[in-house]
Amino acid sequence: MQFITEALGVVLDFVDMGGPVLLLIGGLLFLMWSLIFERVFYFATDLRNDMNVVIAEWDSRTERHSWYARRIREALISEAVIKINQNMALIKTLIALAPMLGLLGTVTGMIEVFHVMAVTGGGDPKSMAGGVSKATVPTMAGMVAALSGVFAQAYLVRIVERESSLLEDHLTSDK
Repeated sequence: MQFITEALGVVLDFVDMGGPVLLLIGGLLFLMWSLIFERVFYFATDLRNDMNVVIAEWDSRTERHSWYARRIREALISEAVIKINQNMALIKTLIALAPMLGLLGTVTGMIEVFHVMAVTGGGDPKSMAGGVSKATVPTMAGMVAALSGVFAQAYLVRIVERESSLLEDHLTSDK
């Protein structure tokens, strides 16, 4: 229990140091990683079953050579690829949004610095330090969030491309 209390204190100190934009970045990061883990879980559990259903449906067809059969094959592949790619565009968008929120934190921190400069006449570096901190911490947090997502997305994209290609290879038109 003491560990949780100390960890929460560290997080709150970090948010206080970087400003309220860090809460937005934290929410974005939570959503992004939830979607990433959902995809990893899907690939590890349900993907094989979904692919086997599509392959079985194609294999149960007696005729696979006509124009109509090729359209059915394309439809089966398309539906499966849509399911495989689910949430990938949203993950990519959240990755791109993370540094933008970091820049928003930079702007709000610099506004605080300029406000301190206007109030104090621009000569008190000690009072400007809080604004500089609020300008740099969100930028760093946004970049770290985006980088972590980029690596996870690259892993997921490789799986998506591999599984899509394997599905196309399994649905052959010769019998």
